[in-house]
Amino acid sequence: MTPDRTQDQPHPSGSAASATAGAFGAQPELPEGTEPVAVQAFYTPIWLVGVLGLLMYWGGLYLDHNGGGFQPVVPDPGLFVADYDSRRVVSPEEALRRQGSKVFKLYCAACHQESGRGDADKPPLAGSDWVNASGPNRIIRIVLNGLHDPITVSGKQFNNQMLPWRDVLTNDTDIAAVLTYVRTNKEWGNGASAVTPAQVKKIRADTESRGSDNWTPTELLQIPDKD
Repeated sequence: MTPDRTQDQPHPSGSAASATAGAFGAQPELPEGTEPVAVQAFYTPIWLVGVLGLLMYWGGLYLDHNGGGFQPVVPDPGLFVADYDSRRVVSPEEALRRQGSKVFKLYCAACHQESGRGDADKPPLAGSDWVNASGPNRIIRIVLNGLHDPITVSGKQFNNQMLPWRDVLTNDTDIAAVLTYVRTNKEWGNGASAVTPAQVKKIRADTESRGSDNWTPTELLQIPDKD
């Protein structure tokens, strides 16, 4: 058995009780001879709260005005990649190249392959010296009126007829787009300049009297690459 606690002995939980009492606002009992100490409470002035609020508000306005904002097309988790890509703002040349990719797959890939490398009978467009000429005067004519007779492309001879597309691709922009796609296609090793609808329109008008007669390589080599 343990001896009974005397009245002079402090209660084991006295400190905890005092702390709890202090936390709830009650004044704990102090040992004899201890002077009470006044505790000063700190209050935030209302004007300081107001100043901080105004600074935060002004900072938000400043960022909104000078931060540049979002681009016109903001990624949306609900969009597919193709949808977002189609809405992204691009340069006129890039827009022409994208249109040309579609025209190529629809009309040209069957012969020249999607890789642009052609086959044993069809000349390649990838790395072609005809495609990478300094100007598009000859290649525009080839698309409009086709080609026959043997032609040497990048040192290799091909002998196959290309049909005219003048009456199929009646939109000058479509021809400019597909030739821009081919001539600027770095994945194919091409690095020539883009083709404009105005260039196609001019050559279409200049060769109107030719009808659908094919060109020969000999005739084309007598025409300057560019004006």
